[in-house]
Amino acid sequence: MPANPLTAAGLATPWQLTGTNGATPAASGCNMANAANLGAFVQATILDPATGALQVYEPLVITQGTTPAATPVTPTLPAGAIVTIDVGFNGTDLTQVGATPTALQQGNCVDGLNGSIFGQVSFCNGTAFFQAAFQAEAQGKLVVPSAGVSPKTGQACPTTRNFNTIDQDPSDNVTTDYLLTANGQTAQFNAANTAALAGAMDIVNGSDNKLLAAFLDPTLGCTPFEAPDLSQAGTMFSSQALNELSAAKSQAAPIALIPENDEMVLVNNAFSVAKTNLYRSEVGQPPISGMANGPDTPAGFCQNMINVQTPFLNTNQALLATDTSPVPAVGNNLFTFLANRLSMSFTNLNCQNFGLKNSVTVTLDGNGVATAATFNTTPQTANTATVGAPPPPGQRRGHGRHTLMNPSGE
Repeated sequence: MPANPLTAAGLATPWQLTGTNGATPAASGCNMANAANLGAFVQATILDPATGALQVYEPLVITQGTTPAATPVTPTLPAGAIVTIDVGFNGTDLTQVGATPTALQQGNCVDGLNGSIFGQVSFCNGTAFFQAAFQAEAQGKLVVPSAGVSPKTGQACPTTRNFNTIDQDPSDNVTTDYLLTANGQTAQFNAANTAALAGAMDIVNGSDNKLLAAFLDPTLGCTPFEAPDLSQAGTMFSSQALNELSAAKSQAAPIALIPENDEMVLVNNAFSVAKTNLYRSEVGQPPISGMANGPDTPAGFCQNMINVQTPFLNTNQALLATDTSPVPAVGNNLFTFLANRLSMSFTNLNCQNFGLKNSVTVTLDGNGVATAATFNTTPQTANTATVGAPPPPGQRRGHGRHTLMNPSGE
């Protein structure tokens, strides 16, 4: 991560991807030419506290030892700009390292709690950004549009906190696109670079946020929250932070907040209130409520995921099947992808520990791709006696996470 990452110069300085413990990008596989499996992506959202105006910018990630395929755009930031940076990864664990001894502190950056990293994601200055954004809303400077109602379902449009469409680790990863050239160099995704770098391919981060903005919203006739993108000459674009602001504005109860049984917030396979609250604060979510069987408890999250998402998918399967699959290896269209993802999320969150049963029966072809699904829509009630129980030892999901969400189809 470059020095002074929240400044215009820092945003325009490429981040560098490399292997752990001194391993080279080539030896570790951690290079942007291998983006579908081990690529990293960075996204900034910028608030002008004086006016409430929002902007987006995608800092570039390059493979260490290479140079950008095109010089990154240097953004012009408003006076007093408050910037948050979100980092996503298509592998399992990504650790922040500063280019200078003070870079992490300069950016107010975190990748976990006391050495227990979140895994795929990390953040810079998220807590301060959302505090300022919510204050700007309260002052009437920032007006976040309503997520609206789907003209195709008659239901509220989805957000990152909607149990209709969340998975086992909601509110993670970014909507960033980069261009990748044949020789392994990367460039920011914009019209000028696309024209200049003939043959460069679009690479993306496997992301709940990309799923929302690029698949669910268009299919349901909804519009994602967007702002001018400074790395795309002001073209309107989404971001992880914009999605969270939209969810905070529009999502009605029950609200899907980061649960303690999300693998990213476990510490040594045990629940951690502190780590969960740290993650929540970086994406603008309130801390754990402490309600004995609230929707943000592990049991409550599992119960609502099953009881809310199952009938939604069952009712809207014909509509959802009209769109392509974000990950063809998981499902052969958007509907079968979401159904298989729900089934896997039930398992990954150990929802059976709370006396619940998987409500999805998935039909797989010879390659393990979901081609059909049926549902048991009978409402279920979690066993409140096990609300605080951690998952059994050894339940960490390892490298399976990104296969659920990678919209590149890789």
